[in-house]
Amino acid sequence: MIKKILISQPKPTSDKSPYYDIANQFGVELDFRPFFKIEGISSREFREQKVSLLAHTAVVFTSRHAIDNYFKLAKDLRITIPEDMKYFCLIETVALYIQKYVQYRKRKIFFGTTGKIDGLLPLMLKHKTEKFLVPLSDVHNDDIKDMLDAKNLKHTVCTMYRTVSNDFTEEEKQNFDYDMMIFFSPTGVKALKKNFPDFKQGDIKVAAFGPATAKEVDAQGLRLDLLAPNKDYPSMTGALKAFLEKNKK
Repeated sequence: MIKKILISQPKPTSDKSPYYDIANQFGVELDFRPFFKIEGISSREFREQKVSLLAHTAVVFTSRHAIDNYFKLAKDLRITIPEDMKYFCLIETVALYIQKYVQYRKRKIFFGTTGKIDGLLPLMLKHKTEKFLVPLSDVHNDDIKDMLDAKNLKHTVCTMYRTVSNDFTEEEKQNFDYDMMIFFSPTGVKALKKNFPDFKQGDIKVAAFGPATAKEVDAQGLRLDLLAPNKDYPSMTGALKAFLEKNKK
């Protein structure tokens, strides 16, 4: 019987999250606890990359983390970002987040609709004279670099933040008694084994979101009990609800 579920994500900011509906419907206890966290690199580490923020006329933001760490580094380096800097964001929600640091209307902000770099390329090509800076995590592939190279867009890819394990306290380790765990990234699965080297799965159910996460579950020698998205359920909450209904019977 599944009574307590660990979800390796931050707690939802809205009370209307489907997770709370699931908790009420099935009488399960949900613990939201990220297994990793984002950490900005220091200004010294950034300088070692020999990248100048002011040598670029546009920035490509792939996430809110990229925005936070770009403006944090500018502050640490005592650099004033020019008023005419252009910002290109993967999606509108990322673009709107820039308001945390600059006035939205006064800036030149562009965003794609697909959530992927190829959806942003047509807008970037309209501004092909710009020199683009692309801040990324320490773990990234060359997809963005290769696409921008193929279109002959002047750009610099740099690291501004890293993903690190969000280690469990001794008290958390002692109270680690879950019937199910839900992972959303390979990093989260690796962090489980880092925090609990002797972890034995036994009857604990493991769910994974996305094929890369599922692959890491297998690589760590764990049994995968639920994969989302699947042909019936595009979301983890939908798949979890169906899984719990089946488990109840």
